[in-house]
Amino acid sequence: MSNALKFVMVAAVAAVSAVVSAQAVALLGPGAPQLRAARAEASLPMTERAPSHLGEGASIPKAGDGHYWAEGEVNGSPVRFLIDTGATAVALTPDDARRLGFNLGKLTYGYRVVTAGGPTRAAAVKLASVTVAGARLDDVDALVIEKGLDTSLLGMTYLGRLASFQATRQALTLHP
Repeated sequence: MSNALKFVMVAAVAAVSAVVSAQAVALLGPGAPQLRAARAEASLPMTERAPSHLGEGASIPKAGDGHYWAEGEVNGSPVRFLIDTGATAVALTPDDARRLGFNLGKLTYGYRVVTAGGPTRAAAVKLASVTVAGARLDDVDALVIEKGLDTSLLGMTYLGRLASFQATRQALTLHP
């Protein structure tokens, strides 16, 4: 199979995945969302501003483990994210949520979610702001995952509100 055909096939799969993820975001609300979480450990690469054919974007290089990792800010505080286009929502670990000022004992864990570690519960929260590589969004819906999540995820409740995002072999580019 030629490299061009492989590229076209990968692009087609990515496009279908983006559409399905966007539809999943639309379902997030009073119903019980399903959240796919990933367990991964990697060193965190630097994020940088980079131009692209779609205009000025924020480029996040792919890490050696094949994932996109980003140092973001939530409500002005640093949070390390695994960027996960398959996650329905931004998902916070209990440790990150606690650091951000959420009282875990007062949250209502009314959602059933599925993580890489299996089924668990989650509490819906609203984040005043989420910024990744300069791309800031306000009033972002998120979930605090009760257990089974090793790192916070930057999911579709953030990514789906961007003008666009584009994944290549080398980087993920966010277009606010």
